[in-house]
Amino acid sequence: MAFEVSLTGDAACDLEDLYQYLALHDTPGKADLMLARIEEVFDSLYGSPQRGTSPKELLALGIRDYREVFFKPYRVIYRITGNAVHVMLIADGRRDMLTLLRRRLLSAK
Repeated sequence: MAFEVSLTGDAACDLEDLYQYLALHDTPGKADLMLARIEEVFDSLYGSPQRGTSPKELLALGIRDYREVFFKPYRVIYRITGNAVHVMLIADGRRDMLTLLRRRLLSAK
């Protein structure tokens, strides 16, 4: 079964911000490499979104509605509804993820 993968407005901004930051502050090509890896993650979600795990910060709060796939240091957090995958957040996992998740995901509930 194929799933439709879409980014929320916030996730699209996350991706753009990450790309711009890497393009300005890292080695040449790093931003393009990160973008290619994120696209691979999206492709994998298209066919198998259940493979992701629940974010540990949300599990500690008893929340199991979200899943994540990561490639160090980035985390892609999403929600599955029916045959759709909604990417909610794309972030550098070295950030204060609990605060970010509370602000972004839990305040929207």
